[in-house]
Amino acid sequence: MMDESAELAVSITQIVQRLKGTHLHSQLEKQAKECLHKPEIKLETLKDDVRRLLKASGMTWLLPPPGHPRAPPEHTKEPLEYMRKAQVNWEKRILKSLNSMCTELGIPLARKRPVPEQKELTNKWNEMGTDEPDLSKFRPVYAPKDFLEVLVGLRNPNNERSEDLTVRSHWGLIQVSFNVRDIPQMREMYPELGLTYGQLGIDDHTHVPPVVSEQDSAAAQQYSRQGCPTGLRAQLWSLILNTTNDPEDITHYEQLKARVINHDLLVDNLIYKDVKLTASNDDYYFVFEDYLYQVLLCFSRDTAVLEHFSYNSATPPKSCIQNKSGSEQCAVVYPPNGVIPFHGFSMYVAPLCFLYNEPSKLYRVFREMYIRYLFRLHSISSHPSGIVSLCLQFERLLQTHLPQLFYHLREIGAQPLRIAFKWIVRAFSGYLSTDQLLLLWDRILGYDSLEIVAVLAAAVFAFRAENLMEVTSLASAEAVLADLSTLKVMPLLQIFLFATSV
Repeated sequence: MMDESAELAVSITQIVQRLKGTHLHSQLEKQAKECLHKPEIKLETLKDDVRRLLKASGMTWLLPPPGHPRAPPEHTKEPLEYMRKAQVNWEKRILKSLNSMCTELGIPLARKRPVPEQKELTNKWNEMGTDEPDLSKFRPVYAPKDFLEVLVGLRNPNNERSEDLTVRSHWGLIQVSFNVRDIPQMREMYPELGLTYGQLGIDDHTHVPPVVSEQDSAAAQQYSRQGCPTGLRAQLWSLILNTTNDPEDITHYEQLKARVINHDLLVDNLIYKDVKLTASNDDYYFVFEDYLYQVLLCFSRDTAVLEHFSYNSATPPKSCIQNKSGSEQCAVVYPPNGVIPFHGFSMYVAPLCFLYNEPSKLYRVFREMYIRYLFRLHSISSHPSGIVSLCLQFERLLQTHLPQLFYHLREIGAQPLRIAFKWIVRAFSGYLSTDQLLLLWDRILGYDSLEIVAVLAAAVFAFRAENLMEVTSLASAEAVLADLSTLKVMPLLQIFLFATSV
């Protein structure tokens, strides 16, 4: 049985998740900040106060059903045992890789910087891109293709001989059976993408309601389903994500910066290496190299990020940063935010640099994007926006609506998911032109779901189907899909969803 504090934490997390994006959520968030220092707010009565408030406001649907025994927190985070086990094993593998690198290179996981080094970093904080440290010995802890192999190996032990796994599902790489939407269900889910609706990016005269001036988070979210005007996108996204740039936000960012300057972490080298390998070589993002270092180094130190593990299937990694290997006392969350960066991680931040030029504001928006959406792209779970569901969604759409293409690619050893996985795991960052990527991310925020990423991946295959039917190898299929920078997101999505015969 859960103790009271754990039960309270789970209840609050569930309520917050269900409220996100509503007008009530933005109101509550503002009022909560004002109430923080009021003496009448007491932790001991918080649970009862929340229940009483929800009942009084008619929001009883948010309360957990009475009379049902509570599930343990890990079951709330991920109800399927085989998914939980797979995530645990994956975490062990990542941590082993990190610790092996630490041992091989003889570099500590964390160390206090000498004063001269602190001064040097302070002076070059805004010019870190000019630094050329020797990163040749460092390697990414893992790459997306490593993660894909783990997902391909997932099996539900209860379904091994079940009729649920149809012959068609065995065509694909993902061998677990979840309910994912078909195109008729998607048309109901995404009516604003219909051919009769105006879309920013196609129709530039769409009416802009006064959502920014009214500071209505729910209205901003609804509006972004048809795309955000370039000049208002930064404000609308901040409104949807309920991010601010108040003095306390700026102070928090400065505190994180001070932690970066005071202490060096092994993961800092992984961040440097990742930026050098990805964003620095990208025609759109190389100019933001300094911003990326600043945001990602601060992110790695932010213990506030740990809160998302209350609803993430993952658990923060722990390691021993002292020379007391095996001692429980020295096991601490590492890095402090609980997120070990992988190859391509910096591309989650890069597109946001086009919207926010103030580091503290850029940081807050990225952190909120990560703890709401982006973490799901590298965590093993059964969540509808989780990477497993997205991969299955992509494969099902192709199998159902382009079966000949799917079968052809499978037969020549070019499983579609092997090509599309890198797009999905990065939500297309680094593959689409930035203006098109931001239109896609508008819809992620607007629909509060990553599902649209899988739909776009299927739409890309549909668009290039004629060329793909002529290829004879994985390499030639990859060549056909190598450059997505000229694609227009909205026509692709609209045609695939609303012009496909079902």
